[in-house]
Amino acid sequence: MKPIGYWLNRTDQALTRQMDAMLAEYGLTRLTWQVLNVVRSAPAATDTEVRAALAANADATALTGALEAVVADGWARRPAPGLLALTPDGDARLGAVTERVAIFRETVIAGISLEEYGTAVRVLERMTHNLEATSGTAAIG
Repeated sequence: MKPIGYWLNRTDQALTRQMDAMLAEYGLTRLTWQVLNVVRSAPAATDTEVRAALAANADATALTGALEAVVADGWARRPAPGLLALTPDGDARLGAVTERVAIFRETVIAGISLEEYGTAVRVLERMTHNLEATSGTAAIG
């Protein structure tokens, strides 16, 4: 049996590769999709809030690129410096993408019960907390 780190890396790479391919028809990537979800959940989100929410998902350079991309592609706008809000068109387009991502998620968890999924998430969360407590790293999100 391969160690958990191997499977964590393989799973994350597979999720990113498959999501990027699926989202390409919308002009999105996994990271820009995540940015849009943060903005959707907190209208007029600050860049700082988006970066904090996604700090575990990408480095600062990638996050800057994703923030710029969602504005350049018309998904979001800047109502004031350092703020992001979905455009009406971006919000409408995000609805179609959300439906597609829901189908993708069903594919990802095929053959996994809700109980098994919940257990996997709780175990990974506990491992993360154990490691962060040991290293003194603050918990994220």
